[in-house]
Amino acid sequence: MKPSSIVKALRLLVRARRPVFIWGPPGVGKSAVVTQVATLLDMAMQEVRAVLLDPVDLRGLPHLGTDGTTKWAPPDFLPRDGEGILFLDELNAAPALVQAAFYQLVLDRKLGEYNLPDGWTIVAAGNRDSDRAVTTRMPTPLRNRFVHLSFEVNLQEWSEWAIGASQRPEVIAFLRFREELLSKFERDENAFPSPRTWEFVSNILDGNPELEVEREMLAGTVGLGAATEFSAFLEQFRALPSIDAILMNPTGEAVPTEPSAQYAVASALARRASDTNFGSVCSYLERLPAEFSVLCVHDALLREPAVRNTSGFVKWAVTNHNALQ
Repeated sequence: MKPSSIVKALRLLVRARRPVFIWGPPGVGKSAVVTQVATLLDMAMQEVRAVLLDPVDLRGLPHLGTDGTTKWAPPDFLPRDGEGILFLDELNAAPALVQAAFYQLVLDRKLGEYNLPDGWTIVAAGNRDSDRAVTTRMPTPLRNRFVHLSFEVNLQEWSEWAIGASQRPEVIAFLRFREELLSKFERDENAFPSPRTWEFVSNILDGNPELEVEREMLAGTVGLGAATEFSAFLEQFRALPSIDAILMNPTGEAVPTEPSAQYAVASALARRASDTNFGSVCSYLERLPAEFSVLCVHDALLREPAVRNTSGFVKWAVTNHNALQ
């Protein structure tokens, strides 16, 4: 399921108080989706890293009650009131005994004397066994207590997130050109491409490192293969006409002919587009192939909705009305 579908499913299941398990490879955004749902539903979220627990940690510590019998003091990470999502991250990375300790909590919403408040729902997440991450095969009885959702990366949805999060246009343009490198899990490598590591790449570029250092850091972030391709793309991106020059002379500045460069210039223009310069942007876009023109305007609208009210956009929309349907 793509992230937006996961969000829709989670909103329904959380309201129904049904336990959910999200499966997916490392670094694709499973935790971020759960956080997003909690925000959308205006709920609290309590995150518990199951892999850090021992079986006795869930039950709590014993103490002598006023009636002379042994009572149990539950841990403070279990919610006491209100409503929210109890997020059990990396649940299937925990040892089998810890997973077994969650049986009663997941199905019966209680743990010994502790009762999960009515307003709370359990959501768990973990890597797949095939990812060769640190996992312990989940016992069948525990599996049967969840609704299972499989997380799949979606380039369009990631691009929309990246634009809203002000990720570097070089990264967005490159991944649109080489979509398969958005998430390419390499089980035997220290670094590999994923949405998480491409965000790291954007942060690295924000620091303007020296070229030699940049290449080494990229290889250490997304792996040598992806870093080599991205570095070659960066050389081309940095050789493009200045965006300031394009905005000053949209009908005279050169238009790249390579598709990779066209992706790059479209993304860079979208990042700079505003309601004061969108007429110039559209004048340049008239000289690009239609697919890159549409891509640029779509991204610009996501980043700066005010451009919709400009005369440049109205003119562009009339010419490209089929793309808006």
